[in-house]
Amino acid sequence: MGIIHNGHRERTKTEFLARPESIPDHKLLELLLFYAIPQRDTNALAHTLIDHFGSLAGVLDALPEELCKVPGIGGHAAVLLKTTKEISGRYLAERTSAENIVGGRTDAGRLLSPYFFGARNERVCIVAMDGKGKCLGVRQVSEGSVNAAEVTARKVVEAALALNATNLILGHNHVSGLALPSPEDKATTVYLAKVLRTVGIALVDHLIFAEDEMVSMRDSGFDFLRE
Repeated sequence: MGIIHNGHRERTKTEFLARPESIPDHKLLELLLFYAIPQRDTNALAHTLIDHFGSLAGVLDALPEELCKVPGIGGHAAVLLKTTKEISGRYLAERTSAENIVGGRTDAGRLLSPYFFGARNERVCIVAMDGKGKCLGVRQVSEGSVNAAEVTARKVVEAALALNATNLILGHNHVSGLALPSPEDKATTVYLAKVLRTVGIALVDHLIFAEDEMVSMRDSGFDFLRE
């Protein structure tokens, strides 16, 4: 019985990771309750909670003492549910903050520069944004040479899609101490812009960092969209 139970949990986790947006509310709640109630089938409990409080939002809005009145919900589960709501609220507040709007190279440079501080090798990072310029995340996608275009492109696209980006700013550093774009940098930028366009993502700029200096390829007059 335990093997069947564990197998169901593993299948549910795998299904969620593969298609999180398609998981129905009750199954999402069931999955969350795995981590508070390790020795019980939480599927029926998830249905009971949603029926009792009217919706997934109703479950998360419920007071801890009301949650604990539902048979099967104890203190651990109530804390987990309230923690989930609090984390979600803070996440949304941070995502909608005006401070996360990337208005240009200065904002992007502020987000990217910590990733290159003290770096001994070339690193490639991205700032992922939505259509309104809101930052969706900053990721380091590779370390080594930016000129490994095919490898870099695959990783850039994977990271951008994972963050649901529609606009992207690329950044990499020169360990030589000179932030001027090389011919290889320009060729790679053109290549990446073309690859990103095929998946509906616009490359807005490519910033090059070297010590305390930063150069924007777009501001330097290099129009990689027309190359």
